[in-house]
Amino acid sequence: MQPAPPPPRRPAGPLPPWPPPLGPPPAPPTAGAPRRLSPRVIAVHTATFRQARAFVPAVIPIIAATGFDGGLRTVVLLAVGVTVLSLLTATLNWWRFSYADGPAAVVITRGLLARSVRTVPNDRIRGVDVEAPPLHRVFGLVRVRIDAAAGAVTDGDEELLVDGIPRAEGDRLRVAVLTHRAATAPAGTPDGAPAAEPVEEEYARFDHRWLRYAPLVGTYLAVPLAAVGALFRLAEELPEQWTPEFQEPDLSDLRLVGAGLVIALLVLLVGSVVGAAVVNWRFRVVRRGASLVASRGLLTRRHTELEVDRIRGVTVIDGLGMRLVRAARVSALVTGLGDAAGRGQLFPLGPRTEAWALARRVTDDPGALVAHPPAARRRRVLRAVAFGLLVTAGGGVLLAGEGAWWLLAAGAGLTALGVPVGLARYRSLGHAAGPRTFAVRSGWLVREQAVLERRAVVGWQVRQSFFQRRAGLATVTACVGAGSGGYAALDMAADEVPGFALAASEPWAGALGRGR
Repeated sequence: MQPAPPPPRRPAGPLPPWPPPLGPPPAPPTAGAPRRLSPRVIAVHTATFRQARAFVPAVIPIIAATGFDGGLRTVVLLAVGVTVLSLLTATLNWWRFSYADGPAAVVITRGLLARSVRTVPNDRIRGVDVEAPPLHRVFGLVRVRIDAAAGAVTDGDEELLVDGIPRAEGDRLRVAVLTHRAATAPAGTPDGAPAAEPVEEEYARFDHRWLRYAPLVGTYLAVPLAAVGALFRLAEELPEQWTPEFQEPDLSDLRLVGAGLVIALLVLLVGSVVGAAVVNWRFRVVRRGASLVASRGLLTRRHTELEVDRIRGVTVIDGLGMRLVRAARVSALVTGLGDAAGRGQLFPLGPRTEAWALARRVTDDPGALVAHPPAARRRRVLRAVAFGLLVTAGGGVLLAGEGAWWLLAAGAGLTALGVPVGLARYRSLGHAAGPRTFAVRSGWLVREQAVLERRAVVGWQVRQSFFQRRAGLATVTACVGAGSGGYAALDMAADEVPGFALAASEPWAGALGRGR
């Protein structure tokens, strides 16, 4: 029987302290020294109740159990209590939060009882946002979001968020994070002098005259609706003695109803323009070295930096109303970028010619779109008139039994309207393949044309329904690791699918022809 091996000897030197100290732990060797947030962020988080919001569900039952009468004294006590709670939680969060950036990774450490350490390698970072909300700007602070392809987090927070550092430190962190990714590049000139700042080239600038297009975009129309809804909700929460009494309007008065509709329309129009101005004020896109930098915002100023090498294409979007005035929007498709619709936006709103000029500067033009076969037109028209035909048939049955002629008339109107709608849907279809990029287009109410690089494609999916097989059509989807994840060419000629897939990606796509 072999003797048991001797126990390992403890290395010389003092033992590490136990339990570990409460201060921020030392940074791992892949990052620099830990840094703290500015103490001024305590005032910001206290005023916005950022950390205290998590305790509201637990505090409400306690308040209800005490039986407060809801008077002025109760309101004052609640306000003081919530403010003190917010101050306490904001102070604890500042004390237990630290961040570190280095040549290999970015590390965020947070939490009081349950400690959380998030480490993201620099080569997984996809973009950096620097935001300055109104209250942050008052205290000279910014908020830095670092977007990385390092997997989703379970608590729904941003993957890496440094909230509450001075403006100069935010700029330093943004530059450091992005330059650490290119650690192999020389830090300066051969004689030891620092490297020159990259030349800044402007790609696009928002013209404030383009705000007149805002009422034609659904997202901007939703801004005044959300504001009005918030006002009504606030009015419902006010104490009864503070709520003014309104006389119920007489809906039989057509002039009053008309005036209300005009006022609602004006609120929508003015609110959409104001919302677009607040979000896109002084919007500007510049090329700075190997990055595209987009800056915007009136109240909350945001700077988004995207690495050019991560951009796999663009989408040009023009809704039905925007097409009437020849306007469009442009977004970049970036691998691993969260909230691509907002953070990848390169051109928020403007003339179609300006939008396409910017799109062609970001990625190559694949050429003119190829129209889909006549069978696709028939299929689009039949799908558009199907509901009208169904209503017409139902109206004919009821007309024979109960004399419901109005349903028959409505069905005939819907059927007639479906013909131009189906033709418009067909005209929106198209695809093209160029030397380095390809394009697919679809949609009617919101038409979207995606221009993608060949290297973006990671797979193809071909679908054929029963009716598509009879018509000799197919829908082919390019699977990519950016944007929505897949972009489809609807109702292509089935015989053209292998050739298009092969021309739009690498030679491995030729397997589509052998698999059919």
